[in-house]
Amino acid sequence: MPSPLSIGLSSPILPPKHHPHSSRPSRQTTMATPSSSWSSTSLIEYVGQGGGHVGDDLVLLFHHIEYACKRIAALVASPYNSTLSKRMPLPSSSADRDAPKPLDILSNEIILSSLRNSGKVAVMASEEDDTPVWISDDGPYVVVTDPLDGSRNIEASIPTGTIFGIYKRLAELDHLPKEEKALLNSLQAGTRLVAAGYVLYSSATIFCTSFGSGTHAFTLDHSTGDFILTHPSLKIPPRGQIYSVNDARYFDWPEGLRKYIDTVRQGKGRYPKKYSARYICSLVADLHRTLLYGGVAMNPRDHLRLVYEANPLSFLVEQAGGKGSDGKNRILSIQPIKLHQRLPLFLGSLEDMDELESYGDVQQKVNPGYEV
Repeated sequence: MPSPLSIGLSSPILPPKHHPHSSRPSRQTTMATPSSSWSSTSLIEYVGQGGGHVGDDLVLLFHHIEYACKRIAALVASPYNSTLSKRMPLPSSSADRDAPKPLDILSNEIILSSLRNSGKVAVMASEEDDTPVWISDDGPYVVVTDPLDGSRNIEASIPTGTIFGIYKRLAELDHLPKEEKALLNSLQAGTRLVAAGYVLYSSATIFCTSFGSGTHAFTLDHSTGDFILTHPSLKIPPRGQIYSVNDARYFDWPEGLRKYIDTVRQGKGRYPKKYSARYICSLVADLHRTLLYGGVAMNPRDHLRLVYEANPLSFLVEQAGGKGSDGKNRILSIQPIKLHQRLPLFLGSLEDMDELESYGDVQQKVNPGYEV
């Protein structure tokens, strides 16, 4: 029987290593299945055929990210993950980071290995690492990632996710020492994102991404191993009827946020219907539902990371016609100053977000810390 620590890391983890200047990958031939009788477009076909208006380098990078996420999907669905998740969290050497769990570390290693093999990445900055990892001097891209968001609830089979953002390497920094240029490349503002995405590991495995020309969601077809385009040009409704927040913290909220929630759930807001609360406590899952049905997903505390979570997810929401904010400012316009910088995060439908921000005082500055 394989060791639990080897699950997800046993060979083969990754597609064959590609030379940095190799061409885009070809799609693997699969046996005919019932689903193959109707027209379908895979993620790699969509990107490679110009659906994202990207070049071969980014196509190849997405091929490797896609593969890594399939491995993580298998890891979180493995019968061994319960053994891993019950182990004590590993100590964090930084006060800005949560203590990582073994599943976080394994997911991080899978993504790092895949990015190394792509030959297209100069730097990877991860929530699980204190500092960015310099991978290649001539890699054209920078990848920031939260490898396994929501892992603390994995024992209960609550959905988890991978979040990533992609920037171009800043060639003007090439003369700097590795540590310095790795950090500065990772601290780019969200307005400079080339692409971003999340992968939701739930009843279905969903790969939602944007290259700056709309947001598109692909669903993993387990019979072929392809992510199939199921939600082209995804548009968040301009108004929803759901808010997603941990309202057990209601009495720690500022007056503006309490007043907003009280108003909309009584149906006395700008939208004359009573709002419902839906809260999974998994950022990717709460956002995915919000993208489909509208409303607002939020954490009003200085809790979520600007670099790994807020920027990539705000990019996706904006490309779907919504809005990402810290309660006062557009997320993508905020210049990161620290790698693990935290902030409040509000994501959702444009009209709901405008109404929420109109209350002014919605950022929770009282943060006593919560033990569950």
